[in-house]
Amino acid sequence: MSLTKHGATSGNMRVNLNWTAREGVAKGRLGKRRRGVDLDLDLCCLWELQDGRKGIIHALGDFGALNRPPYVLLDKDDRTGAVEAGENLTINLDHTADFKRILVFAEIYEGADDFRGLDATATLYPVGSPPIEMRMDDCMDASRDAVLALIENVGGELIVRREGRFVLPPPGRPRWGKMSVDQAYNWNLEWVASRGKD
Repeated sequence: MSLTKHGATSGNMRVNLNWTAREGVAKGRLGKRRRGVDLDLDLCCLWELQDGRKGIIHALGDFGALNRPPYVLLDKDDRTGAVEAGENLTINLDHTADFKRILVFAEIYEGADDFRGLDATATLYPVGSPPIEMRMDDCMDASRDAVLALIENVGGELIVRREGRFVLPPPGRPRWGKMSVDQAYNWNLEWVASRGKD
């Protein structure tokens, strides 16, 4: 879908991630079994600007900014799925000319081994167009990352393509799914281990 042809050339476009919290016993981040660990999903995006700058927005680091580069902002980190508003990425369409591409994806941080059987939905709210809903309930393998949408600047037009693609983590590194997403879309960022969430 061309956002430009639909008149969405200014204002803010939002992507929402919402999921159902789960009770019971789940594996924690360090592999220990803990009671009451809810499902923690993270809404993320890889971004690249026309001037060559690129990076990632995610709950483990940079939440972005709306009125300065990268013109994309993550509002919060919902760690349980119990927050009705979920997590939201806002994209400032006033800076359409600055964007080269934005890749929106969701990742399991804690509470499940993969996306099989999870109740999660992402919704894209384009300006002036009906919402685009993307359910993540058809995973058939051990993927911990779900690529939702690729937004590209093609000749000055901002084009949104629904991806609906699950990405497996690298062999033996289940928590490095972001790196696999990067490699699948040739973003070529440098990856280092993070401390995790506080």
